[in-house]
Amino acid sequence: MRKRWIISAIGAAAGGAAAYFMKDESKRQQVVDKAKSLQGRFSKGDDMPIEEAGQPELSDNENAKMVSEGSQFGVQYYNDLTEKEREIIEKSNS
Repeated sequence: MRKRWIISAIGAAAGGAAAYFMKDESKRQQVVDKAKSLQGRFSKGDDMPIEEAGQPELSDNENAKMVSEGSQFGVQYYNDLTEKEREIIEKSNS
C-alpha cells in the first residue's frame, strides 16, 4: 500500500513539474531541446564496436596487443560480418 502511494506521489510531482515547464514557451522549448539531446545521446549507440576490430591504436591497448601478437580473430570476425551484410544487401536488391 505504501509503495503504491509513494509511486503515485512521485508521478503527481513529475506531472506538476512538467505542467510548470510547459507553461512558458521558452521553457517548453528548453525541455524539448533537452529531451532531443538525451534521445540523441542514447541513440548514438548504433555504432558497432566491431568497426574497430583489428585496428591497433594506442588508446586501445588490449586490441593493439592482440593484433601485434598475431591475433586475427577480430579481423576475421569483422570480415565475416561485412560479407554477410553484403550478401543480405545483394539478395534484397535482386
